[in-house]
Amino acid sequence: MKKSLKLPLSSTIFAAIESQEVSSPEIARPIARVILYVRDIPKVAAFYQRHFGLIPQPGATPGWLELASPSGGCDIALHQAAVSQKSGAAIKLVFSVADVSAFKAAAEKQGLKFGVIHDTGEHQFSNVKDPAGNSISISSRGLKPASP
Repeated sequence: MKKSLKLPLSSTIFAAIESQEVSSPEIARPIARVILYVRDIPKVAAFYQRHFGLIPQPGATPGWLELASPSGGCDIALHQAAVSQKSGAAIKLVFSVADVSAFKAAAEKQGLKFGVIHDTGEHQFSNVKDPAGNSISISSRGLKPASP
């Protein structure tokens, strides 16, 4: 039997959560990666390699390196922090979706407004913030394009 974690939230908050209809534009997607915006990618990569055994993945580009655990799970992507960023420790959650445009359109019908779709030529992504201000991205990075 699956156990649920009871957080110390007030009954008012639980009632508000339980009263909301939960629906998703697609079946729940796994978290593909967490992006860490960092000032020094090699230094941070060496830290995660040394202390947590993470392994650099193929496909590194200037300003981008993904690290994965040999035992699976969510990747950590190191992304070069912009000079304008106030800290080098910001995080973004990334959900894998095969069709960014379709997911974005379905989400917008439910009131979630993603930003512009960015197309790198190899993958697409779009960003939004959660109610607490955390950055979230939907991305097709690393997914094989659907066959015609």
